[in-house]
Amino acid sequence: MKEIYLDNSATTALCPEAKAAMCRAMEVFGNPSSLHKRGAEAAKLLRSAREAVGEALGERFLKDGQLIFTSCGTEASALALLGTARAKARRVAHTILTTDSEHPSVENNLRLLENEGFRVIRVSTAGGALDMDTVRAHANADLFMVSMMLVNNETGARYPVEEVFALAKSANPSCVCHCDAVQGFLKVPFTARSLGADLITVSAHKIHGPKGVGALYVSERMLRERRLSPLLLGGGQEFGFRSGTENIIGISGFGAAAAAAAGQMRVASPRMAALCQRLIEGLSGHEIRVNRPPVAAPHIVNVTLPDIRSETMLHFLADKGISVSAGSACSARGGGPSSVLLAFGLSERAAASSLRISLSHETSEEDIDTLLLALFEGERTLVRAKR
Repeated sequence: MKEIYLDNSATTALCPEAKAAMCRAMEVFGNPSSLHKRGAEAAKLLRSAREAVGEALGERFLKDGQLIFTSCGTEASALALLGTARAKARRVAHTILTTDSEHPSVENNLRLLENEGFRVIRVSTAGGALDMDTVRAHANADLFMVSMMLVNNETGARYPVEEVFALAKSANPSCVCHCDAVQGFLKVPFTARSLGADLITVSAHKIHGPKGVGALYVSERMLRERRLSPLLLGGGQEFGFRSGTENIIGISGFGAAAAAAAGQMRVASPRMAALCQRLIEGLSGHEIRVNRPPVAAPHIVNVTLPDIRSETMLHFLADKGISVSAGSACSARGGGPSSVLLAFGLSERAAASSLRISLSHETSEEDIDTLLLALFEGERTLVRAKR
């Protein structure tokens, strides 16, 4: 049975370039902070990977501290949010603007800041569209921070963060703008400068790199004004922002994956978009409903099944070698309907009967056609079994 993997928003297969880079790095055992030959070898790999990820973000010449490697995207977002809120260059403004459908790595840290006295405004994303009227209403001098994801990890909605960040900084030039770009990085076109963000979260394992590596991009302004404080204190690695000996093997894989994905993006993104459209058109006229936002990333499609719980269809598809998901892998064990899909406008019942299908550059037309046939078979079989 051929395996068809369509859960690429949860994680991606390691690409050959990343594997090769990691195997080479395994032979370099030195500590990059050491001043001898072995340390210099490791430091060279670290520098090369930092340059590759920076270039993928459109920054060819990074200053010290502009790209901080972390253990994952979650840690990078925590550093962005908590590190900014607790920096010494601290604020008179107290309002944070975000969406009602952020990833748990952002939402849970914002709840922590709420408990510390910040006011958090969550902008509606009903139908996958950002409520710009609410954004404009709160774009004022009390706006301390904006944190908004570029691409929603469950619906594929592509939010207009560039417009939001511009409005925020126009209202309060000292406002800090953070973008969780984990699902958009090397899937939709952007650069650090085109986003207008001060802080950008990215992750290796969403772009065919290894798990356990993320990065935070930091603007020159944030460095100049000392607007970011470290969360981990120790030996002062990563320019003092993230202490702990760097994971050279994983970071090398991240750099290689970023370079490979950047080279493929011009072809891969339109191809994935065409496959998504093939899937959507294939579902047309059937009872399976597509939850499509007005502006969508090229690799994610969310669908609602007709009176079939997500888990039931997941098991049916898994028996046929097809892997999809019911939503975010980070909250899959939490129980209850997806808060993101409820924010989208689905009922609890519909949210509990929805699937996320996410593609990669390796997905084929045959994969999509096989999935469609399996969905229709599952629809007939599972609904009949309930009756």
